[in-house]
Amino acid sequence: MSGIQRIALVLTIIGAINWGLIGFFQFDLVAAIFGGQDSALSRIIYGLVGIAGLINLGLLFKPSEEVAREPRPEAR
Repeated sequence: MSGIQRIALVLTIIGAINWGLIGFFQFDLVAAIFGGQDSALSRIIYGLVGIAGLINLGLLFKPSEEVAREPRPEAR
């Protein structure tokens, strides 16, 4: 998994947690932290989470061998 895919996965997890909070408690954590849903910073975060979700779509179509972590060379 590349560095961009790892970052995208972290952003997707953050987005999923935020949606869970919205669904269960009607609390938007991103908006609370960054000044409301209409603030520029909140909109940037929402946009990055959306792009991260699109990047992670590619993981659905990769064979499972390619998604698995590559073995690291042994330390010497």
